[in-house]
Amino acid sequence: MDKLVIIPTYNEKENIEKIIAKVLSLAGGFHILIVDDGSPDGTGDIVKALQTQHKGRLHIVERKGKLGLGTAYIFGFTWALQHDYEYIFEMDADFSHNPDDLERLHAACAKGADVAVGSRYTNGGKVVNWPWDRKLISRGGALYTKLITFMPVQDPTAGFVCYRSKVLRTIPLDKVKFIGYAFQIEMKYRAWKLGFKIAEVPITFQDRKEGSSKMSNNIVKEAMYGVWKMKKFGKERAQ
Repeated sequence: MDKLVIIPTYNEKENIEKIIAKVLSLAGGFHILIVDDGSPDGTGDIVKALQTQHKGRLHIVERKGKLGLGTAYIFGFTWALQHDYEYIFEMDADFSHNPDDLERLHAACAKGADVAVGSRYTNGGKVVNWPWDRKLISRGGALYTKLITFMPVQDPTAGFVCYRSKVLRTIPLDKVKFIGYAFQIEMKYRAWKLGFKIAEVPITFQDRKEGSSKMSNNIVKEAMYGVWKMKKFGKERAQ
């Protein structure tokens, strides 16, 4: 009981049963925490029905309404620390992240990294089935973030990550400011400023085949402006 995969969900009924089955079939003995934001499509009910098959390994917390990706992960991180998990993962429910890569992220942390990032933009990483404009926004955002923060991470907006528990115990989770994709940047930035070792593991990111994307213009804007705000707490050593 040392590896927990946190999967935030909102209307993922097409994917949720398959992603749970795949993660729990891996040899590494992963556990799952679903943080569902009151999905009206019944995602939460599907998870609860599956819990009887996976007692002690599949957990769910249901929240009322869409409260944001960042708050879902902060809740999940806090839950994981309370339950003494050592390796704590972020992953999407839609198979854009290959569950088989969980073992590679775990191996990177087991070999000495404090944070392992499933990276689209490090050597060997790639993106499949994205339209050119989405690729441009994502790649441009990564370069933009590096230019402003000087953070040595090729894929700062990546949402496929493994954290050692000591990282999440050190970062002041109650002070994390952002809730969209800027959240992903902020968590890596805070970890880097606190001196933790970040490793990037190349992955193939594949656009979802079922369900709908949660990307919006507001999420992009938050990331663009949020990077500048991070400079302030960077000077305070992310405390």
